[in-house]
Amino acid sequence: MKIAIVHDWLVTYAGAERVLEQILTCYPDADLFSVVDFLGDRGFVRGKTAKTTFIQRLPFAKTRYRGYLPLMPLAIEQLDLSSYDLIISSSHAVAKGVLTGPDQLHISYVHSPIRYAWDLQHQYLREANLLHGPKAWIARAILHYMRNWDARTGNGVDHFLCNSHFIARRINKIYRRTATVIPPSVDFEGFTLCNDKESFYLTASRMVPYKRIDLLVQAFATMPDKRLILIGDGPEMPRIRALATPNVTLLGYQPFEVLRDHLQRARAFLFAAKEDFGIAPLEAQACGTPVIAYGMGGALETVRSGAVRPTGLFFEEQTVESIVDAVQRFEAVQLGDTPRFLPADCRAQAERYSPSAFRAAFKAFVGEKIASRRMQIEREEFGMPEPVMAVEHKSTANVPG
Repeated sequence: MKIAIVHDWLVTYAGAERVLEQILTCYPDADLFSVVDFLGDRGFVRGKTAKTTFIQRLPFAKTRYRGYLPLMPLAIEQLDLSSYDLIISSSHAVAKGVLTGPDQLHISYVHSPIRYAWDLQHQYLREANLLHGPKAWIARAILHYMRNWDARTGNGVDHFLCNSHFIARRINKIYRRTATVIPPSVDFEGFTLCNDKESFYLTASRMVPYKRIDLLVQAFATMPDKRLILIGDGPEMPRIRALATPNVTLLGYQPFEVLRDHLQRARAFLFAAKEDFGIAPLEAQACGTPVIAYGMGGALETVRSGAVRPTGLFFEEQTVESIVDAVQRFEAVQLGDTPRFLPADCRAQAERYSPSAFRAAFKAFVGEKIASRRMQIEREEFGMPEPVMAVEHKSTANVPG
């Protein structure tokens, strides 16, 4: 089969790109398409250069490609995929909106429907200070247009895949479609197990509002006897730095080796965001480090908090008080003679999300849908009737009237 793989935009190597990397490993001969492609390191795309849209050539596209979001629906529809048998889209924005025909199979791995256009619109507008005035109304009109387009293009997808049951529920809410969950993989071999833990707590994240790093910093301000280390950078960094107390250390952006070293040695990894899936908690567990996470979103599926081999615990609200309570509960069961959260259990939980497991599940799903499509076409060509399901016959002889 001739295969096309479509990704939203290629500018960095983050969570969606890790999934793309594994899809390309499954289908190394596939052609790659994207709205824009400004990658430097092309290792994870196997050296491929994507076929891009007209946005690639627009002014300042390399640094301000997101500003062309209103043009992206038009741009993605201009990609000519008519010669391909199988189209796999990796989409968190517009990739699933490519145009396909009735004889083409389109499978879309949706990392999330466009968050800032749907249920997170109000949060996005608030954080962007777009609540009042002409700019706010323009932004609302654009997001309304994006919602209509996004809902309509869901009809062009034959089968949906996604990263978590949380996103499956969002897909069902927005597109009224059922999605099969195939969780992303974690390169746990790059994060080696460490049994010796130190006394500091760790979080690693981009400094953006929805990550709620501010709550973690404020929580540790009330616990001066405990130490928090933050790794990461972003637009929220000046605000986080202003909130930081002497027991909070901000390291900024760090190379992988430094991140891994801290993940291995931390007492626990803190995660305050409501994420679609969340790779970072699994990377921490791969190092044998338990997780204290907000009990919403994908973390509920990757962190085990039950009685059998738990790997972390949750706090119920995104508040300082809830985080403080969670840290205290964690220490109450972890710092005694019999720690509740064992490094080996954390590691075993992470190993369930291996790259090989993802590739096997992904290829099995695609292979099943290809076979099903071929059978359907053969039935249509030879005039064979659709298979009829057996239905239990219930007698009505004794029913009154």
